Amino acid sequence: MRRRVFLAACALLAAAPPAWTQTKRPIVGFLPSTQLTSGMREAFLAGLREHGYVEGKTIEVLWRSADGKQDLAKRFAAELVGRKVSVLVTVLTPATRAAKDATRDIPIVMAFAGDPVATGLVPNLARPGGNITGISGNSAETAGKRIELLREAIPGLKSVGLLILGSDPFAKPFVSESESAARQFGLRMHVVDVRGPEQMDAAMAELRKRGAQAVVVQGGLTGPSWRAAELALSHKLPSISPQVRFPEDGGMMSHGANLAAGVRRSAFYVDRILRGAKPGDLPVEQPTRFELVVNARTAGALGIALPQSLLGRADRVIR
Repeated sequence: MRRRVFLAACALLAAAPPAWTQTKRPIVGFLPSTQLTSGMREAFLAGLREHGYVEGKTIEVLWRSADGKQDLAKRFAAELVGRKVSVLVTVLTPATRAAKDATRDIPIVMAFAGDPVATGLVPNLARPGGNITGISGNSAETAGKRIELLREAIPGLKSVGLLILGSDPFAKPFVSESESAARQFGLRMHVVDVRGPEQMDAAMAELRKRGAQAVVVQGGLTGPSWRAAELALSHKLPSISPQVRFPEDGGMMSHGANLAAGVRRSAFYVDRILRGAKPGDLPVEQPTRFELVVNARTAGALGIALPQSLLGRADRVIR
């Protein structure tokens, strides 16, 4: 009898949920550098559901959005730290930097923070240490591919513009890799720093004035409020960005890792941390698949006949 009771007790303990489910729901802060889109929200919730969490029932999510403004990223990071969230999920580098400056104790899961070693977010990817882990973004390292795609789409290309968000710690490696790729292909590159959505129209005009025939837009400048895709088209500049949403908004092309997939994957880290893992012991993942999305309508409006070789390689063509 005692043996049966002991075995039954062991079975109950093995089936028991983590300790936090027996007390109160964990609270997760979610802070993107750009606008919080419905797609981003759903990607994260879908990732949570894969690990058995349901918002409002087994977990609470505090949603914030920096909307491309570093002062907002800092303010919301401090607010979420003050709310004593269990985990802080940050999307892109500026939000991750703001979170790192706000806390050394609360675990931070980054989703697509560009080159986190070069920007000082973690000392190395295999064993990040400290309170930060998550998914790295590779948009700087793929700069050469974006320049190559523009050259393929625009025969005789000689001059390219680069729009950056100067307050983003990732801007420096992004510029360095892009300029290196431009030199390799014998192209002139014109860099313009944009600090707010109200400067975007003037920035596009400045690139045209300098003779740019196309523009590469840093991922942090592709949120709806920046209107980068729309303004590139109105200034008759073929455009490309690392963000998949960019051609969906009217940009000509994008080449990069899928942000929604990274956000969804961040829920894996949240689950591991809530179950007791230390963020510093969880290796930072790097994206292994990059998507090419082409907006053929935009190309047509610009008078560009995209070669079939490029269209055939695209993961998706918007017609």
